[in-house]
Order: sequence, then structure tokens, then C-alpha cells
Amino acid sequence: MAWKTLDDMDLNGKRVLVRVDINVPVENGVVTDTTRIDRTVPTIKDILAKGGLPILLAHFGRPKGKPVAEMSLRITLPALEAALGQTVTFVETPNGDDLKSLPAGSVVLVENTRFTPMEEANDPKMAAFLASLGDIYCNDAFSAAHRAHASTEGVARLLPSCAGRLMQEELEALDKALGNPARPVVAVVGGAKVSTKLDLLGNLVGKVDHLVIGGGMANTFLAAQEIDVGKSLCEHDLADTARSILAKAKDAGCEIILPRDVVVAKEFKAGAANDTVAPDAVAADGMILDAGPQTVAYIAQVLDAAKTLIWNGPLGAFEIEPFDAATNAAAKQAAALTKAGKLVSVAGGGDTVAALNKAGAAPDFTYISTAGGAFLEWMEGKELPGVAALSQG
Repeated sequence: MAWKTLDDMDLNGKRVLVRVDINVPVENGVVTDTTRIDRTVPTIKDILAKGGLPILLAHFGRPKGKPVAEMSLRITLPALEAALGQTVTFVETPNGDDLKSLPAGSVVLVENTRFTPMEEANDPKMAAFLASLGDIYCNDAFSAAHRAHASTEGVARLLPSCAGRLMQEELEALDKALGNPARPVVAVVGGAKVSTKLDLLGNLVGKVDHLVIGGGMANTFLAAQEIDVGKSLCEHDLADTARSILAKAKDAGCEIILPRDVVVAKEFKAGAANDTVAPDAVAADGMILDAGPQTVAYIAQVLDAAKTLIWNGPLGAFEIEPFDAATNAAAKQAAALTKAGKLVSVAGGGDTVAALNKAGAAPDFTYISTAGGAFLEWMEGKELPGVAALSQG
């Protein structure tokens, strides 16, 4: 790959600007989930061990280009210090000379980069100012890599640049999944609407061997084949689009896997009375809420023969029982194959992470990306500005 890692850089005595993602949930002034902070720790510790001074750049919330007191990164300090096991110096208005005078072993957190409109505008003046604060730039925020902002893209072009440990881990996992995967490759794409994942589906059919489509999206594909899906969630106006994706997949030699049987109920609630029927046997007042056991068995068969799996989105209404059955079964199968060393499994997206955690499958997946928008854009085949900029450094 064209980008460098921390191993390629001489950090001794250097100020290292580190773009991190610590945009964490907060309630009553306290961080409630430290996952994103915890995942930055290896990079920060590595820089310290190599004699560098980590200067952390991050955004928090959506302050819309002006200071907002409740969106100050100061709120993350206690959690950051606890994760690192040391004091962190918080700086509202950084100055390059002041930073140079800090003792070795210091860690600096700079105030919310989005407190100025220049950040999201990728203003060259802000990029130049940030570059003046450091000697080396390290991006450890894959989740913000799809944004061409001053702290993610602009400054990377002005300093010797590299990927942090989390960014490195993410990029290596993604390369194994789609860049240079072991075949056969299976993609599972689920969720409510085809309209939100058109680019994704269009890109995947040319890159994977099998594409499993689940959730409400599958209903649109069934309807496009003249199957009556009753009251199911369905984008009937996208029938032509669905048919064109099916045709493109056929030309590319990609098998699209749609439900072979479906779980149907008349109401959307936990424990609702339900039946398993063929896709073309859905009653006029029925709603498809999950894939059935025949579908799950076939997905398991495809996974057994696969070498690589990429997963985005659930197969049914996984939030409520019993309509989580297909998602749980497929996730557990993928986890077991991964644990046995037979499958490289990469997953990402908010609902996906929640679904895999609910199934108890997440710990055994090869890699789970917590980057929502960046993960999706990467799956869509789009160039991520924050990653592309590292190749220049």
C-alpha cells in the first residue's frame, strides 16, 4: 500500500499531530461509552514509546463552525486520562512554540477542530496553521477519512504523514476483504431500503462471488420479479433499478441470494404470531419480517465454501424476537468459521455492529469497523480523501 505506518517514521523528539476520533456519547457531562477513546490508546502509547509528542486533533458533535460550550473536547479529558493512565494537557488555542516547550512524555489534546468553519471547508489557512504545530501528521481516524477537512486531508498534504495503529488495522482488514481477498467472497447486505445502498450494491456485484440481500431491501428485489410482498416494507418505485442490479450481477458472474422462504406476520411487534411461507405466498395483509430457515440453510452452505465475508446490515427485523433468527444464525455461523480459521470476516455499519453484538458473534469476527459513513463509502468503491492524502505524505 502507498501509505506509511508509525513504523516507517522517525518520531524521536518530534511533535506528532494525531487525528483521532473521540466523538463519544456523553450524558450529564460524563462519557458513557469509551470504546472510541480506548481504540486510540495503542497509537498514542506507540508515539510516546518512540519519543514523540502526541498532539491530538479531534471533532466533537456538530457545532457548525463556532464554539459551543457543551461541545468542548474538555468533556472527554477524564475518560482520555483514565484510558492512557496519565495527565493530558488541554489546549484551547495552540501555539507551536508553547508545544515545543512541553516535557517529554506529555500528551496534548487540542480543542474541537469544528469550532471554526475553516475545518469543514478544508481551508488552506487552517491546514497550514495545523501543520505549523507539528513535525509529522498521523491519521488514526478512519471513521472521519471520508471527509476532506483541514484536520483529515489538508494538513496531511503539508507534513510527512502516516496511518496510526487503528487506521492501519482498518485499512489492512478492508484490503483483505475487498482489495485483495481470498475467494470465494461473500457479501451480506441488509437493511431497510435499497435507495440508501444503490452505489454499494452496484460496486459489490462486480467484486464478490455471492451477494446475500436481506431485510426490507430484499422485498424490493422480490417485488421487482413480480412477487406480491403484501404490506411489507418495499420501494416499488425502484423495481427497474433492482432489475438492472440483478442483470449486472448475472453479467459479472455474481450470484444474488434472495430469501427462499420468509417469516411473515400481520403486526410488527415482539412475539407477534407468524408463519413461514414461500416468498410468493405472502398474504395481502402480511409483512415479511425475516428470512426463513431454508434461506438460512442456504446462506450457511455458501458461507461454508467461502474464504472471505463482508457484512453490512441485518437480514431481518433483528431488533425484535423472533425476527432476529436469520441474522443470529448467519452471524453465528460466520463467527464459528472465522474462529476455526476458515473465513476472513469483516463487518461494519451501526445496525450491523448492534446485530452482531446481539447475536454474540462480534468477538469472533476478524474485524468489525465502527466507522459508519467511511466504511460504507469504502464498500461503494469511493476514494476516501483522508486515506488518499496519506499516500502523498
